[in-house]
Amino acid sequence: MQHLAETLNFSSRKVVAAWASLPFPALQGCPLPAALSAHQQDVPWQLLSSCPEQRCSSCFAQSVVLRGFCKGRKKPPSLLPACESTEQTLHNYLHTVYPGAFSTAYVLEQPCSTLPPYPQFFSRLVSRQGFLLDQPPSYSSAAVESIPVLAALQSSPVLQSLLSGLYKDLRKLNTRRCASFFAAGVEQDDFEEALQELRSLSECYETGFEADESEDEGDSD
Repeated sequence: MQHLAETLNFSSRKVVAAWASLPFPALQGCPLPAALSAHQQDVPWQLLSSCPEQRCSSCFAQSVVLRGFCKGRKKPPSLLPACESTEQTLHNYLHTVYPGAFSTAYVLEQPCSTLPPYPQFFSRLVSRQGFLLDQPPSYSSAAVESIPVLAALQSSPVLQSLLSGLYKDLRKLNTRRCASFFAAGVEQDDFEEALQELRSLSECYETGFEADESEDEGDSD
């Protein structure tokens, strides 16, 4: 994980955000191009890291993995250009949603198993194979046995708010009341240096909009 984060980061960035779609929202029997074309304006995954939701679709680099989607499905007409492989289909989608970002895409046919003791928190609109149904089954649905999953690690501007918020919280800390903390061997100078490094790291994730906000906050201080 550390090596992957290092691969996705450049320009002094070090942190990545995690996203996932569990299960990946696709109708039973729906080919991948059609499933992705349904999410041209809103990506089909949720932020897992403790950051505020990003206000725009942007990232610097990302690695995305889709599991549980059969590579042999037919390709109907869609908004995405024709591709020779499911990996290329996913890559083209990422390029459309995040133009200019460095992206890697992988598609694995093996789905994620959800057999016991995996918790059954799924809707009745999810089939045993983890795909969406048009309507709930009339009978008592069986437990979901597997699901397709889309997961991503992103070096993204959304991390700026997380890192800057952490810096502001630590800056408010009265170190004089933390005798046990410094008794463990941390020097005050080391703490201040780490604090400034955290602030510099948060600035590495700024885009033009976040940079303007940071300048306003600096002026108010």
